[in-house]
Amino acid sequence: MKTMLLTVLSALFLCHGGTAQAQTVQDILQSQRALIEQSSRRTIGPAIDAIADSGLAQMQSVLEAWQAKDMWQRLEDGYFFAADKTADGSYELTDFETGAVIGTYPKDALEQIKPNSGIRAMIATALVRFQLSDPDMARRGEALDSIARNPEAGLLGPLRAAIPSEKDPTLLARKLRLERLMTMSYDNDTAARVAAITAMAGDLGVDFRATLNPILTTRIVVADAGVTPEGNIAATLVPGEAALSRDAAYALLVEANKAQPVLTPDARDAGLEAHIESGRIAGTPIAKLDTETARDAAYGALAAKGLVPVLVHPADIDASLANHQFFSIYHEPSQQVTEAAEAALAKSQSRVVASQAIDLGLDALSLASIYFLAAIGLAITFGVMGVINMAHGEFIMMGAYTGYVVQQFVPNHTASILVAVPLAFAVTFAAGVALERLVIRWLYHRPLETLLATFGVSIALQQLAKNIFGTQARPLTAPSWLDGAWVINDVVSISYIRIAIFVLALMFMGLFVFIMKRTRLGLETRAVTQNPRMAAGMGINPDRVNMLTFGLGSGIAGIAGVAIGLFAKVTSEMGGDYIVQSFMTVVVGGVGNIWGTLAGALMIGGFQKGVEWLNPSNTLAAQTYMIVFIIIFIQFRPRGIIALRGRAAGD
Repeated sequence: MKTMLLTVLSALFLCHGGTAQAQTVQDILQSQRALIEQSSRRTIGPAIDAIADSGLAQMQSVLEAWQAKDMWQRLEDGYFFAADKTADGSYELTDFETGAVIGTYPKDALEQIKPNSGIRAMIATALVRFQLSDPDMARRGEALDSIARNPEAGLLGPLRAAIPSEKDPTLLARKLRLERLMTMSYDNDTAARVAAITAMAGDLGVDFRATLNPILTTRIVVADAGVTPEGNIAATLVPGEAALSRDAAYALLVEANKAQPVLTPDARDAGLEAHIESGRIAGTPIAKLDTETARDAAYGALAAKGLVPVLVHPADIDASLANHQFFSIYHEPSQQVTEAAEAALAKSQSRVVASQAIDLGLDALSLASIYFLAAIGLAITFGVMGVINMAHGEFIMMGAYTGYVVQQFVPNHTASILVAVPLAFAVTFAAGVALERLVIRWLYHRPLETLLATFGVSIALQQLAKNIFGTQARPLTAPSWLDGAWVINDVVSISYIRIAIFVLALMFMGLFVFIMKRTRLGLETRAVTQNPRMAAGMGINPDRVNMLTFGLGSGIAGIAGVAIGLFAKVTSEMGGDYIVQSFMTVVVGGVGNIWGTLAGALMIGGFQKGVEWLNPSNTLAAQTYMIVFIIIFIQFRPRGIIALRGRAAGD
């Protein structure tokens, strides 16, 4: 008896010890063997969850091999292994548990597990749980990207568990933000959801607003008069108002089987045709059914007999609507959560509007910088000298092509730009001097002839550029440090190239002011501008001053071409895109005044961006309205914002 008792106790002990023993990788895989073999997206979920929830570190390798189609099943016993193909066509099996190679098997002794794209996506989601704490920082970042793309309630717990161990401050901030966003949607604690929403109220992130929007989605519910439906009511809707039209409200009643559908004339006529008997419908000869009133009466007779659906009249629609109520009800059941979400979203929207205004201002400033850079040379040639140079845009084009040619010989983009800027100035300065010596000097004080001559030069330079470089756009590549944009928040950003052009515009404004105020050329230019005869009497050579001044304006246009070419297409026609705006900038600002040119650029750039913002789908409208605005503006201030005294002002 004692021996039997010991045997029973030993068996019980062994049995208990066996069940308490931790499961191995193969144990879990075999428990899900049928689902893995079936490999159906509709049924595979429990198998993936069992593997991911096992707590075994080796399961990450299992999921990765499965996802990569590198998991194979040994047919003799149904066990699963990672497999690598050998040179002779057989497969080397690796044990998931130990990572050891267990042997080599022919292909016909194995079965490859081939998950489809849907299963691989589910495996990728499960892998996130392991990757959140992966030693590789890049893998942790990829896991956060995966959660952000496809958030699920089941990932909130693993994400929270991975936060305390995160050492990288950037990834820690991402984890904390993502945890808060997921708390808003998936946490079971209402207080935690409200706290998360309140903490982020006013946030400008697109992800924050995208999280709140589903919480605030509503559906329309129909109820009998005097009955309040269950649920989190957002608003009571009145048929006929903006939120719910009369037709839409009645359609909801029909959908809810609370009203008869409104028959179209075609449906009514079809019902009449279906009940023709001996040339009559409801006792009325067909020949007499030639009016809408007669057809309605015949159809009503059929409806009274129950042969066709009842004809619905406007009075019937009004009566049905009066007997029912319409409510907008949140899908989110918690009123506390929706109230917090509404307040947070309203605060964010206010900040979005303010940020959009700032972003619009930066865009306008950026465009004004481009216009100013393109017009500063014209401010010299047209404003100071009074010469209408229609070839100014082609000097911009020449500068851009100079930058392109330099980059063909200097592959380093930073060095090429540093070389291109002074070279473009030299090339266009020389071209400007040549134009002034050969053409302009003979046409001073003859504006119409000057306009026609420079227009002809413009066409000739465009054709010359086409002959040399062809008609295809040529690339002028910016240095890598100008790639990307300065992102202030999810609404406000500005590209580094635009910032560089803004800085360049400020530099040239300072250079121009220095030349005009602190150099002999500037002094002589101002003297010739205000009184050329007296300047000549003081020993100044007006002819030489005009030549250098025209060359200076042309050289600055060449530098502007290099800057503009960094973000715009470099073609033979590119100058035409800026010549009109350059003239308008100079005229609106005040002919011959650098500060007026700056003011004109700011006004035109701001006005154009404002019109584009009001009418974003039609950029041509912005150009049209801008020209109309300038015409009206000049009627009131013909000398521009800052008028110049002297010869250029029309003395």
